[in-house]
Amino acid sequence: MTASQSRPAGITILSVFFSIGAVIGVVTCISLLFPGSILEPMWRLNPRAHENFMQMGHWAVTLMMIVGTACAIASIGLWRSARWGYWTAIALITINLIGDTVNAVLGTEPKAAIGIPIAAAILAFLFSKRVRSYFAKQSLT
Repeated sequence: MTASQSRPAGITILSVFFSIGAVIGVVTCISLLFPGSILEPMWRLNPRAHENFMQMGHWAVTLMMIVGTACAIASIGLWRSARWGYWTAIALITINLIGDTVNAVLGTEPKAAIGIPIAAAILAFLFSKRVRSYFAKQSLT
């Protein structure tokens, strides 16, 4: 049986989720590098984020490149059923959980509280016996 045949559906979904994150990271970088471009209307979805990114200057592009690359690495690793992809996904979701918690507690971004139970559920899934067992078996092949 190949890895793709026995891969838990949730891992496939997370791989797609992280690939979407990678695309969003690239689009964000392009939009920040070329203000006023055809991508500019996307900032209507979150004008506060745009304002904060603009205040960061070139560091916003650097940050989004790092985030997008990390998402791509997690996506590829999960898709390949690689243990390093599993740990990358755990690291990214954990960082997101910490960020959402800090933002919600400090009141910086109260809507971030929505992400706390979502990130916790994803981590619970990743740490479930079935998923841990799956990745443990993958490292043996």
